[in-house]
Amino acid sequence: MEEALAGFARHLRAERDLSVHTRRAYIGDLRDLCRYAEEAGVGSAEGLDVGVLRGWLARQHASGRARATLARRTAAARAFTAYLCRCGVLEHDPGPLLGTPKRHRELPAVLDQDAAGRLLDRMEVDGPIGLRDLAVLEVLYGTGVRVSELCGLDIDDLDGGRGTVRVLGKGNRERVVPIGEPAARAVGDWLRAGRPGLANEHSGPALFLGARGGRLHPTSARRIVHARIAEVGDMPDLGPHGLRHSAATHLLEGGADLRSVQEILGHASLQSTQIYTHVSPERLRQVHRQAHPRGAE
Repeated sequence: MEEALAGFARHLRAERDLSVHTRRAYIGDLRDLCRYAEEAGVGSAEGLDVGVLRGWLARQHASGRARATLARRTAAARAFTAYLCRCGVLEHDPGPLLGTPKRHRELPAVLDQDAAGRLLDRMEVDGPIGLRDLAVLEVLYGTGVRVSELCGLDIDDLDGGRGTVRVLGKGNRERVVPIGEPAARAVGDWLRAGRPGLANEHSGPALFLGARGGRLHPTSARRIVHARIAEVGDMPDLGPHGLRHSAATHLLEGGADLRSVQEILGHASLQSTQIYTHVSPERLRQVHRQAHPRGAE
């Protein structure tokens, strides 16, 4: 069993192009599956059948695992058995026989457009750190990029002439996103008057730097967002994901079509965009008044 798991780990690393976090989660899930199988008297990968897989998932459900965790563990089991089938370890793949728990996805809190304006217009910008923090929030809100994508940006990813930024997203998919004038201006101020004050031999081409001069880490970026929002007060405590969601919501409220928002956010599936974004009741009422024959008095 351990040999099969080691081979699958190599397969994920070399062929599936999954993120480090996803690979780590999958292998952790499958180690738990292997322990369960051994407890059930199945000591080799050849003995993994749908009964073992369902029994393992049933125990996860009984222990109160979240639906998101169950969905990921089901995906890990399916990927593992498909790999074992391709390698000839299993004659038939039991993975497709597993049901997929539906994930309950709660929408994060969002800023309304006035609150977003207050946040970005009232930030105290003092020295390199202040310039960096403003640029970080402006880019997160102005482009809707993920925090990991923001921290992965290099200086050369910016195209000031076109007003765009090149983003490397999930699955190493590259996309070009409009950055907007306020965000471009904040980044320009940071590059001119802020970044040189933090840069050192460890900075490399990174666009955003931490206090010690290295590439800004996502954990630090999250702390920046929470702290800056707390300084303004009278608004929900959001992290980078909340700013991303706010950006998507405001794009839709402004009349952007769902396909365009999908491209900006870097979603592989339009279904992800539909779940991830929502339109405010105010926008719905406005559309109803304008479009429905009895929408206006």
